[in-house]
Amino acid sequence: MGSVTEEEGVLLYRVLSSSSSSSASSDEWNPTDTVIFFGLSLGLGIACRHVLRGTRVPYTVALLVIGIALGSLEYGTSHKLGRIGDGIRLWAHIDPDLLLAVFLPALLFESSFSMEVHQIKRCMAQMLLLAGPGVLISTCCLGCALKLIFPYNWSWTTSLLLGGLLSATDPVAVVALLKELGASKKLSTIIEGESLMNDGTAIVVYQLFYRMVLGESFNWVSILKFLTQVSLGAVGIGIAFGIASVLWLGFIFNDTVIEIALTLAVSYIAYFTAQEGAGVSGVLAVMTLGMFYAAVARTAFKGDGQQSLHHFWEMVAYIANTLIFILSGVVIAEGVLSSGNIFHNHGHAWGYLFLLYIFVQLSRFVVVGVLYPFLRYFGYGLDWKEATILIWSGLRGAVALSLSLSVKRTSDSSMYLSSETGTLFVFFTGGIVLLTLIVNGSTTQFILHLLDMDRISATKKRILNYTKYEMLNKALEAFGDLGDDEELGPVDWPTVKTYIASLNNLEGSFEHPHSASEAGNNLDPNNLKDIRLRLLNGVQAAYWGMLDEGRIMQTTANILMQSVDEAIDLASHECLCDWKGLRSNVHFPSYYKFLQASIFPQRMVTYFTVERLESACYICAAFLRAHRIARRQLHDFIGGSDIASIVINESEAEGEEARKFLEDVRVTFPQVLRVVKTRQVTYSVLNHLIDYVQNLEKVGLLEEKEMLHLHDAVQTDLKRLLRNPPLVKVPKITDLISVHPLLGALPSMVRKALEGSAKEIMKPCGVPLYKEGSEPNGVWLISNGVVKWTSKKIRSRHSLHPTFTHGSTLGLYELLVGKRCMCDIITDSVVLCFFIESEKILSVLGSDPAVEDFLWQV
Repeated sequence: MGSVTEEEGVLLYRVLSSSSSSSASSDEWNPTDTVIFFGLSLGLGIACRHVLRGTRVPYTVALLVIGIALGSLEYGTSHKLGRIGDGIRLWAHIDPDLLLAVFLPALLFESSFSMEVHQIKRCMAQMLLLAGPGVLISTCCLGCALKLIFPYNWSWTTSLLLGGLLSATDPVAVVALLKELGASKKLSTIIEGESLMNDGTAIVVYQLFYRMVLGESFNWVSILKFLTQVSLGAVGIGIAFGIASVLWLGFIFNDTVIEIALTLAVSYIAYFTAQEGAGVSGVLAVMTLGMFYAAVARTAFKGDGQQSLHHFWEMVAYIANTLIFILSGVVIAEGVLSSGNIFHNHGHAWGYLFLLYIFVQLSRFVVVGVLYPFLRYFGYGLDWKEATILIWSGLRGAVALSLSLSVKRTSDSSMYLSSETGTLFVFFTGGIVLLTLIVNGSTTQFILHLLDMDRISATKKRILNYTKYEMLNKALEAFGDLGDDEELGPVDWPTVKTYIASLNNLEGSFEHPHSASEAGNNLDPNNLKDIRLRLLNGVQAAYWGMLDEGRIMQTTANILMQSVDEAIDLASHECLCDWKGLRSNVHFPSYYKFLQASIFPQRMVTYFTVERLESACYICAAFLRAHRIARRQLHDFIGGSDIASIVINESEAEGEEARKFLEDVRVTFPQVLRVVKTRQVTYSVLNHLIDYVQNLEKVGLLEEKEMLHLHDAVQTDLKRLLRNPPLVKVPKITDLISVHPLLGALPSMVRKALEGSAKEIMKPCGVPLYKEGSEPNGVWLISNGVVKWTSKKIRSRHSLHPTFTHGSTLGLYELLVGKRCMCDIITDSVVLCFFIESEKILSVLGSDPAVEDFLWQV
C-alpha cells in the first residue's frame, strides 16, 4: 500500500501548477502529504456520519460543505496551514483522469452489483430512455440556452460541450435518502440505474463534443458510428470480463479473501481496458460488469463470504464517497476563490450561475415531461408523484466536476479553447454541483413528505406494534431464564425494564395486526399483500440457508431467487405465483420429443433427460422445503388469522405441481432422487464436521494449528464433492429387460431373442401407447412409470386395475387372440418402457409350445 501511495503522490505532484501566493516553493512539497489529506478526510467523514446519524441531512451534502470549508480555509489563510495545506493543494490539483480512474470503478461496481436483477429487467426500458434520449434532450436544451442567452460568444460545439457535461446526473445522496425513508424500490432502481447509465452516456456525448471543439470534424454517419462503438463496445467488454471472472470464481473454493479481491481487481482492470485500451466508455463497461455479477454471481458467495463481500463493498463505497465529495468541495472552493478574473471580466457571473441552475432544472423537467408517456407505459410505470421526485433527483456530482477540470487543463495550452473558457467551465460546473446537492439533496425529504410518499402504511404500523408486544413477551421469557444467577443471585425486573426504553409504555391490551380489517370477512388487500411479501421474503431467506447447507447449487439458487423476486412484483394483485417462474425448468426437456423422433440413440435421450431431471428435482425439493419453513415461521409469528390462513393455503396449493413431479420421478427414475439426496447428505455431513472442529477450537480443546489441519482435510473432501459429485447411473437396457417378470421367466434362448429386438422408449405423461379399436402391432413392457386405461365400451371398471406400473405387460392378450385393442392405454407419468413388435413375438411362439402356454398364462 505504501508504494502505491508514493507513486500516486508523485503523479499528483507532477500535475501541480506553482502558486505565486504560496510562501513555500514547489520543490519543498512532500508527495507523502497526500496521506495527510486522506486521513483528515476520513476523520471528518467519520465525525460527520456519527453526528448526522438519526437525522435527515444527506451525508454527501454535509461532505461537500466540509470540503468547501476546507478549501476556503486553505485559500483564506494564504496557504499557511503547513503540510496539511500542502496535502489539500496536492489533491485539489489532481489530474481529472486520475480522479475518475481511482474512484469511479469502485463506486460504479458497488452500485450496480447491489441492484436487484428482476427490477433492472423491469426498469431497463425506463433507464435506457432517460440515459439515451434523455441525455441528448438535456444536452440540446442546455446547449441552446448557453449559446442563445449567455453572453460568452461560445460556439455551438462549446455550448453543447458544457451542456453534455452538465447532463451527467449523480443522485447518490437522493438514492440513499430514498432507501432510508423506505421509498419504493422501484423508484430507487429507476433513479440509480438511470444515474449509472447516464454517467456513461453523458461522458460519451462529452467526448464527442470535446473532440469537435478541439478541431475534429464529424458528419452524422461518423457521429452515429462513434456513439455506437463507444457504447456497445463498453457493454461487450463488461460482459467479457464478467464471464471470465465468474468462470475463475468457480475454481475458488471457500477463500473469501481471494473472492473479494477478484471483484475489486476486475472492476479496475475492466475500466482501464475500456477507457484507455479500447477507447470506449469505462463507466458503461464497469456498470455492465456489476449488473452481470448481480445477475449471475450473487449466489457464488455463500454464508460468511456473502456478508464479508457486502461489508467490504459498503466500506469501499463509503471511503470513495467520503473522499470524492470532500475533494469536490475543495476543488469548487479553490476554483471559485482563485478565479478573480471572472468577476472582473464578467461581473454577473454569479447571476448567470443561478440562471444556469434554473435552466438545469427546466431541462430535467423537459426530459421527464417529454418521456413521461413512455415512462408510464414501460416497466413498472410511473405516476406523477414519482416523476416529480425523478425531476428533483437530477443532481450533479464528481463526474461532471472531473470533466470540467479536464476541459480547464486542456484550455491552458489549447488554441481552440481560451483559458478563460476553461475557468468558466469549472466555475459553472462547480456551482451547479454545489447548488443541486445542497438545494435538491436537502429538500428531497420535504418533497417526499409533501407528496405523502414517506408515510408508513397502517398495516406496517400494526405489525410494528404487534412485534413490540411480542418483544416484551420475549424479554420476560429471557428474564425468567437469566434472572436468577447461580453465583450472584436474583435481579429485579423493574430495574431491568428501566433500561429497555424501546419496550416502555406497552401496558394494556394490544390489537392483532389483522383483526381490524378482518371484521365481517372484509379482508384488506393491503394486508394480503403484506403477508404475501413476508412469506416470500421468508422463502428467499430459506433458499439462502439451503445454499449454505449445500442442498442446492449456485445455478439452482439463481433460478429460485429470481422466481421469488418476480412473484414479489405481483404480490399486490395476484396470489402467490413464485412457482410460475420455475415451471419451465421442471418439465421434461423441451428437446425430448425431437430427440425421440430422430436418429439419436435412445441411451443418449435417456442421459440428457436424466441430467435435466436432476436439476428439476433440486428445484422442486428446495421449493417445497422453503415454503414449508416460511409457512411455519409466518404461523409462529402472526398466528392463525384469516388473512394469514389464505396466504398459507396459497403456498400449499403452489406446491402441488412440485409434489406431483417428484412423485413422477420417483416411479420413473428413482435413482435420480437417490443421487440428489446422497449429494445433499454428503455435503451436510462435511459441513457438520467443519462446525464441530471449529467449535473445539473456540472452547480451547484444540489449538489453532490442529484445527486448521483438520479443517483443511475436510475442505479437501468438500472440494472433491463439488467438483466430482456422484452421478446418476442409468441402468443398462439388458439389466432393465432382464428384471421384467415376463422376460425373466422365459427360457434363456427365447429371452435373448426378444431382448435383442426390444426397443427402449421413454414416453412423456399423457401420451397413448395404443388406442381402443386399433390393430395390435406389438407388446409393451413397462419398466418404470405409471400408465392408465380408459374405454368407452367397458362399463365396469372394476374388471381391470385402473393403472399399471413397473412389471406390467400390455397388448399381449390382443396379440394372442388376434383381436383389436380393448381400451386406450395412456401414460400417467413419464414412462420408461420397451416395445417388442408383433412379428418377433409370433416368431418365438412357433419355436416352443411351452412359450405359447406361458404367454397365455401371463
